[in-house]
Amino acid sequence: MGQNKEIDELIEDFSFFESWEDKYQYLIDMGRNVPQMADHLKIDENKLRGCQSIVYFSNSYNDDGTITFMANSDAAIVQGLIALMLKVFSEKKPQEILDTDISFLKQIGLDEHLSPTRKNGLSSLVSSIKNAAKIKVV
Repeated sequence: MGQNKEIDELIEDFSFFESWEDKYQYLIDMGRNVPQMADHLKIDENKLRGCQSIVYFSNSYNDDGTITFMANSDAAIVQGLIALMLKVFSEKKPQEILDTDISFLKQIGLDEHLSPTRKNGLSSLVSSIKNAAKIKVV
């Protein structure tokens, strides 16, 4: 399982911050840069289950074989987690997505600093991303 350059960048970015307060602030700032989903995508069937906050998730398959993921949340930290996952997984080919290991979350320390409900939500998001990729693996 190879790591992608986005994961390497995230590990480097997070290692720059000393305190968890700063890391959370960075996460929140990342979340602010996530594009807003179109209102017609914010429907019940696009809501992620297992999230404490509201999270809408959608994807589209591109002509070049990659998948674009879109997601939005009403919670700042969750929106930051979405930003992380979109950076790692969006615009990748399905097999790349399936081969991507998310153990980098441990490396940047997020694993131990998320509440159980946020971990569940993150797990739900990653599952949805991997499932979208599984559909398209040839």
